[in-house]
Amino acid sequence: MLLDRQQASSGEVILPGLPGRADAGARPRPLTRRPAPSWVRSYTAALVIVETLLAGAAGAAVLLARADQITPSTRLFWAALVLLVAWPVLLGATGAYSERVYGTGSDEYRRVGRAGFMLVALAALVSYVGALDLSRSLVLVALPALVLVTLLGRVAARWQLRHLRTRGLCTKRVVVVGRGGSVLELRRLLQREHSAGLDVVALCVPPADRSRVTDAADVPVGGLDQVVELATRLGADTIAVTSASETAAQYLRQLSWQLEGSGMELLVAPGLIEVAGPRLHIRPFEGLPLLAVEQPRFEGWQRMVKGAFDRTTAALAIVVLSPLLVGIALAVRLSSPGPVLFRQERIGINGRSFTMLKFRSMVVDADNRVDELSESNISDGLLFKLRRDPRVTPVGRWLRRLSLDELPQLLNVMGGTMSLVGPRPPLPREVARYDSSVSRRLLVKPGLTGLWQISGRSDLPWEEAVRLDLRYVENWSLALDTKILWKTFAAVTRARGAY
Repeated sequence: MLLDRQQASSGEVILPGLPGRADAGARPRPLTRRPAPSWVRSYTAALVIVETLLAGAAGAAVLLARADQITPSTRLFWAALVLLVAWPVLLGATGAYSERVYGTGSDEYRRVGRAGFMLVALAALVSYVGALDLSRSLVLVALPALVLVTLLGRVAARWQLRHLRTRGLCTKRVVVVGRGGSVLELRRLLQREHSAGLDVVALCVPPADRSRVTDAADVPVGGLDQVVELATRLGADTIAVTSASETAAQYLRQLSWQLEGSGMELLVAPGLIEVAGPRLHIRPFEGLPLLAVEQPRFEGWQRMVKGAFDRTTAALAIVVLSPLLVGIALAVRLSSPGPVLFRQERIGINGRSFTMLKFRSMVVDADNRVDELSESNISDGLLFKLRRDPRVTPVGRWLRRLSLDELPQLLNVMGGTMSLVGPRPPLPREVARYDSSVSRRLLVKPGLTGLWQISGRSDLPWEEAVRLDLRYVENWSLALDTKILWKTFAAVTRARGAY
C-alpha cells in the first residue's frame, strides 16, 4: 500500500488530500461545520438564563435596599438594568460559556472569576469617570456577591453534568489516534474517568497494530489515513492523538489542516498521564512550543500550611466528635473481650515507622490467624483482603462499613505521624517488597483518607491503588486536599469497598 511504503521510507505519514511531499499541489477538501450537540446548547442556555436571573436578583436587592430613593429615572435603576445584560455578556467574552470548560478542570471557575473582576472594575471606573456616584452597596457588596453565587451555581451545574455523564449522557464522541499500546491505554483511562465526558467510538492505528487492537477493542478500528472518514461516519466531534512516532509533528499538522472548518476538537495526549495540570505549562521558544513539567514539591510553605491545617482540624474534630468516640469505645469494649484501641506498626514518611491507632474491629488474636486464611485472600497485590472476614466482630463490621474505626487516627494526625490526606499507611512487610517506583509513596505522610478512599477503597486492584497514591504524591496541592476531604463524606456514606 502507498501508506505503508511512505511510512517505511520516511517514518512520516502523508494523508490523502493534504499538503505534503506526496501531493504538494493538492488542496484540502472543505468540511461542513457541525452545529454544537443539543446538550451543549441546552446546558449553555440554562446557564445564561440562570446567571441573568442572578444578575437581576443582585440589582433588585440593591434597589430594594434603597427603595425610598429609587425612581425609574435614577442612575442606580438604570445600572441595575444594565447589569442584566452586562453579566452574561462578560461571561461570554471570557469564554465561560465555552463547551470546552464544562465539567472538568478549574478553567471554568477562573473564567467566571475573570468576568467578575472585569465587572467590578468596569463599574468602579464608569462610576468614577462619569461621576455617576453609583451606590457602594452595588459595587462593593452586590457585584462580589453575584460572582460568588455564580461560582456556586457553576459547581452545582458541574455536579449535575457529571451525574449525567456517569449515565452515558452529555458526552463527546472521540476517535483516538496513535500506536496500538498507547491508544488502548488512553481508551482505558477515558472509560474509567466517566466525568471527563469522552466516549471513545473508534481507534486509528498503524497497519502493524491493527489486528492486535481489533482483537482487544469493541469499537471500529481504522488506519491513520481514515481518521476524518471514521469521525465523520460515526458522528465524532473530537480527535485525540497520543504521543507516538506515527503521530509526529508533520502528521499532526496535516491532521489539523484536514479538520479545519469541521468543528471537531483536536486533543493531544502528552504521554504524562499522572502529571496534573498545575505542573504542566506551555513555554514557547522562538515559535517552538515546549511542554514544561514542574518538579513535584515535597517541602516548602505549603507543607507548613498543610501541617498546621491537619493538626488544627484534627484537634477540632476530636472535640466535636468526642461523644461519638466515647460511644464507639463503649460499644467495642462491651461487645467482645479485648482492648478498645488496636495498635499496629505502620511505615510513614521517609520510611519511619510509627504506631497507628484504630478502634478494634477484630478479635484479639486476628494477626495470628492470617496464615490459615491466606487461601481466601482476594487481593491481587501485597495487601490481605477478605470480603467476609471471620475475624471481624459484629460491632467491627458496622464500624468498618462507615469507616468509624479510623477515627482514632486523628490522634496520629495531631502527633504529626499522619496527615488528613495522603497515601494509605503501609505495613512493614508490604514496604519490604516495594520496588523503586512504589517506594515514592513514602515521600509524604500517610493519610487518614486519600484518592484511594474516594475511588473504591478495598474494591481497587493493587495496581490501581498504587497508581492513585503515586498520583497524589506527584501532584499534591492544598486544593486537591480540600477536594478529597469533601468527597470523603460521600464515599463513606456509600460504603463502597468498605470491608
